[in-house]
Amino acid sequence: MVPPRVEGSVPLPDGRRLGFAEYGDPRGRLALWFHGLPGGRRQIPPDARVAARAHGLRLVCLERPGIGESTDHAYAAISDWPADVAVVADHLGHERFVVAGLSGGGPYALACGAVLPERVVAIGVLGGLVPTAGEDAAAQGIVALANRFNGALTAVRRPFGRALWALMKLTNHFAHELYRAFARSMPEGDRKVFADPAIEAMFLEDLILGGARQFQAMPNDIVLVGRPWGFRIEDVRAPVHWWHGDADPFVGLDQARATAARLSNVEFSVRPGESHLGGFAAADKMLEVLATEWDRLDE
Repeated sequence: MVPPRVEGSVPLPDGRRLGFAEYGDPRGRLALWFHGLPGGRRQIPPDARVAARAHGLRLVCLERPGIGESTDHAYAAISDWPADVAVVADHLGHERFVVAGLSGGGPYALACGAVLPERVVAIGVLGGLVPTAGEDAAAQGIVALANRFNGALTAVRRPFGRALWALMKLTNHFAHELYRAFARSMPEGDRKVFADPAIEAMFLEDLILGGARQFQAMPNDIVLVGRPWGFRIEDVRAPVHWWHGDADPFVGLDQARATAARLSNVEFSVRPGESHLGGFAAADKMLEVLATEWDRLDE
């Protein structure tokens, strides 16, 4: 598995820092990757790490506040995230970039498209979460509970994070067995993805490394997903390429389609037989599509 070319953190104006891991071509065009929930700076599938260099992309995975090297911070809404992303892009020396979000990272990718329209060239979403509140609300089932119980979740954000952190440290010695049990519970399409030893190594390394000192990002994300996101889906003007599994038990295909339909420029691709995290297998394809989209727009 290709290791990060460099890891570190970027200082923000208010004294916080955002952690990152970088892959691909150091002189390439910038592609910012937003990890899932839970996740951290190394949650990039092995094939995507290779694809980044092949397509001339400087691939940087940013850790959200409360995981790894990123200072814990409670945003008021997901729309606060792009301001920090802009600082990172400036620090790295890039005016324009593409963004990609997996699962819980999807809303953060769309937020960048809405808030930074002059800088975001194109957006990739793999099994993204959908809005739970406001006029764009489409979530049902377990994701919708983040809105229903948002007040309580906000109140227990910090103790919830500490409890998850303690649980994660307790189960580290059984990580392989727990991973296998989780994989067996997934639909067949996902089981094929999770059977890859490289995917397992990436997934477990990322969780253990990212959660070594803190695990607040997950409750932070749950709270923010359960609120109005601070932007309208229709405000996203950059081209969006969205891949979604038709067996996703968390964000049903109909919910994803309803959200994508609000976008003015979207290509929606169904992944047959895959569940919520089957998108790991499409990560290299997504980077290829985003690079091609950038080429097309620059012609």
